[in-house]
Amino acid sequence: MTDRLSLLQSNSSTETPAAPAQPAADAVARYALGLGDDALVLAQRLGEWISNAPELEEDVALGNIGLDLLGHARGFLAYAGSAWGKTEDDLAYFRDEPEFRSRWLFELPNGQSGLDFGFTILRQLVASLYFGALYRRLAASADPSLAAIAAKAVKEVAYHAEHATLWTLRLGLGTDESHGRMTRALADLWPFVGELFDADPATAGLDGIAVSPESLRDEVLAGATAVLEDAGLAAPQVPFARGGGREGWHSEQFGRLLGEMQVLARAHPGATW
Repeated sequence: MTDRLSLLQSNSSTETPAAPAQPAADAVARYALGLGDDALVLAQRLGEWISNAPELEEDVALGNIGLDLLGHARGFLAYAGSAWGKTEDDLAYFRDEPEFRSRWLFELPNGQSGLDFGFTILRQLVASLYFGALYRRLAASADPSLAAIAAKAVKEVAYHAEHATLWTLRLGLGTDESHGRMTRALADLWPFVGELFDADPATAGLDGIAVSPESLRDEVLAGATAVLEDAGLAAPQVPFARGGGREGWHSEQFGRLLGEMQVLARAHPGATW
């Protein structure tokens, strides 16, 4: 198995996040950990498209979006780790499944039966709108490190949202085949959207610092619904899945994702290149 994002990163200009001026408090670190895990896990899923995308340009585009998300993850995880004497690599590669706090939407495979480009695009649409709404609010956080990470990230996710929107329109309004595939992908994806807005236990006591996930619901769902309607699609009326990623509960596919992401670091602990 290959850590695709690590291979990409070795040839990229992704900057190492600056060390925080002050270590994070434990409560803030736990909040930052969940944000970092969301971005890290989605970056890993996007890395699966490298050499597999339907167009060469999409190999580059999805890879670059994955690298942006990896940069966001590094910022949040480095800040979280500063509270516990750990590095971003310690948190990414040497935690076990129950210790991760990522939401289920980000860890789901790119389709139920193999790589599904439509599923990936629809997830990216929802994820980008969610991250955009989150980071705009977080940029005003009373915690200067969280605010700085969010202020940089929000500019990048604006492009991610534009990219996903254009592809949603192209596929939804394309052929009968592309429209049908998008409809099926939307049915598979939508039950996992609701968990994004479930209460995050790590926000307790962080008024003015953290962003309440519930406060993002209306903006994100309205934005996604508007794009879907323009693409001739409709969000299915289905119950939302329970999820539980913020409490350490994960889907059965998550262990395989971690196995691929962590195998190199665990086989050669302490190695650098």
